Amino acid sequence: MFGRVTGKRKWLLRVVAVLFTLIVLLAVVALLYPQKFLCVDSGPVRADVVVVLGGGSHDRPERAAELFKQRVAPRILVSGLGDCTIYRRSLIQAGVPAQAIQMEDRSRTTRENAIFAIDLLRRQGARRVIIVTSWYHSRRALACFEHYGPEVQFYSCPSYVANTRPDWVRHNLAHRIYLEYPKLLGYWMCYGISPF
Repeated sequence: MFGRVTGKRKWLLRVVAVLFTLIVLLAVVALLYPQKFLCVDSGPVRADVVVVLGGGSHDRPERAAELFKQRVAPRILVSGLGDCTIYRRSLIQAGVPAQAIQMEDRSRTTRENAIFAIDLLRRQGARRVIIVTSWYHSRRALACFEHYGPEVQFYSCPSYVANTRPDWVRHNLAHRIYLEYPKLLGYWMCYGISPF
């Protein structure tokens, strides 16, 4: 009987070792190739509205304006406290008519972006929605919107920051990318928002 317990323990240790090795390998791959892990890009599709999330830089409203000009959606909803006015101005300067822009200016987090924007989208009867955010933020943003609005079909068309930017921008981007991993895990554990 003692031999069987030892055999079971050895088997359990092997399973734990294999799982630990797989987790470490996944973490290494995720850190070395963040775009493959963090980015979700559905490509431009026809939708009722484009939701552009605040908290990034000028690349987000640029991407939303580009999609609007491609006529993928007739309206843009800007979501995020503090960024709405700046993003609205950027969208208008990029050629988006002011009457096509709606603002949600209460949200301070990605989760709140989803909750507050979905409330507006439901009232307007939106069924197909494109989310525009930075590529490294697209997985968590899309997961939040899908979690809080399961009856709506969400797509992700993220913006991409060019590598030709100054060093401080690239350093700031790297910092944001690596902070995204604990945020993904935190949203999963605290709010039940699965990133997969």
